Amino acid sequence: MSKTTTDPIADMLTRIRNAILVSKNEVILPHSKIKESIAKLLKDSNFLNNVEVVKLPSVGQLLKIKINDVSANSVITDIKRVSKPGRRVYVSSKEIPLVKKGRGIIIISTSQGIMTGDIAKSRNLGGEIICQVY
Repeated sequence: MSKTTTDPIADMLTRIRNAILVSKNEVILPHSKIKESIAKLLKDSNFLNNVEVVKLPSVGQLLKIKINDVSANSVITDIKRVSKPGRRVYVSSKEIPLVKKGRGIIIISTSQGIMTGDIAKSRNLGGEIICQVY
């Protein structure tokens, strides 16, 4: 079912973006720990409704992401990959950017795990900017 991609995070973000564009409220993709932690951060920041790991005997683990309720519009206006395999973007805690005057979030990979830019700033941690969402 799944093809190996050079950038599985960008693939996940693209699947979410495309689902929003065609008004789908759910997306299912291959599971990985990093994708699960990014999706859970988006859920905790109220950009997604639900994140669930589904175990199928024939396929293995899948990540089921509920973007929004059927009757509601998506909270996500734009979801963009910042650091790419060909061009990594690293910042110190003082350089973490503000997205749309604080209405959006930055997801950053630090030495203490994946977290939002606000949490990384408060803990004085820098790292690799994974994506920005608003």
